Amino acid sequence: MNYNWSWGVFLEMSPDGVHTFLETLLIGVGWTLALALTAWVFSLLLGSWLGVMRTAQSRLMNVIGATYVEIFRNIPLLVQMFLWYFVLPELLPHAWGLAMKQMPQPWGQFVPAVLCLGFYGSARVAEQLRAGIQSLPRGQFQAGTALGLTEVQVYRYIILPEAFRIVLPPLTSEFMGTIKYSSVALTIGLLELTGQARSMQEFSFHIFEAFSAATVIYLILNGIVVLGMRLLERHVAVPGLIGSAGKSR
Repeated sequence: MNYNWSWGVFLEMSPDGVHTFLETLLIGVGWTLALALTAWVFSLLLGSWLGVMRTAQSRLMNVIGATYVEIFRNIPLLVQMFLWYFVLPELLPHAWGLAMKQMPQPWGQFVPAVLCLGFYGSARVAEQLRAGIQSLPRGQFQAGTALGLTEVQVYRYIILPEAFRIVLPPLTSEFMGTIKYSSVALTIGLLELTGQARSMQEFSFHIFEAFSAATVIYLILNGIVVLGMRLLERHVAVPGLIGSAGKSR
């Protein structure tokens, strides 16, 4: 194959006439981080609540949590992205759907992408937290209630602080996954990192340079996440709990 490599293409002007291709990739990185961080916070908050519902004493809460998890976990992410972008505005009241359709770019793509990744990730976080809670000795819950704490207080002060320490490694993987899943947003027109790389290769015809740069950037972003979460894991580790061994090294 005769391919002319040219790394100088990153300094050439992009079709917008304002930014170079390198600058457009960095703009894409910004949208990737904004999308991943927003969706991750949404996933963590909602997933934590669902994880509690999956392990609560209420049978009704168990059923609601399990139903939610199975729905959002078993529908392909790409299908969910299309549902949030194309179908949701049609199901909302007319004024709301029209407002959603008329949001300026890229917010018209960003908001559905956040909802999609947030709800999809929350189902996965819920299962991870459920496993963490169920790995704890039942005696801790019983001891909390014996002290006069309510079920909510037992979760707040005893169960969740320990469970989150245990599930930090899978939560790290989930955060990394959210960064990678954000690339699906290019299918609805959001020019995040993968979208900008694709745009670059379409206009410059330097496909290998564009996606090589995107690959390196994804590796750097996820490498930073791994290092940061390892430091956090060691900082919050409690001797005697699962995952506390890394602190003593």
